[in-house]
Amino acid sequence: MSGGINTALTYGMYLILLNWLDYKTSYSLSYLTGIVLAYLLNRYFVFGTHQGIRSFMGMPIIYLTQYLSSMGIIWVWVEIFRLDERIAPLISTIMTIPITFALSKIFFAQARAAANTTSERD
Repeated sequence: MSGGINTALTYGMYLILLNWLDYKTSYSLSYLTGIVLAYLLNRYFVFGTHQGIRSFMGMPIIYLTQYLSSMGIIWVWVEIFRLDERIAPLISTIMTIPITFALSKIFFAQARAAANTTSERD
């Protein structure tokens, strides 16, 4: 559910930005917004953990992998296949969801384990 909310909001932002900016800039700006939103949604609703700045700093690392993959897919979609730039982010999202979820799950599971270890020592 959080992924759907994040996707809908960032995709809407992307479509709005396309009115003034090229697809690469629109995607990059909406993607950065999506990182912050994903962090908040994952922290509070999906994995239920918080490690302060440490957990926030881990999210960009995870999402850098998705961003680079997605931008590559979008570029191929628009520049090579000459297909609609409005649809390209949806295609890239579908293709990168499994890796993003797996990386997020690993990261937040490690954060939760670290939190449990720290609280057990106290």
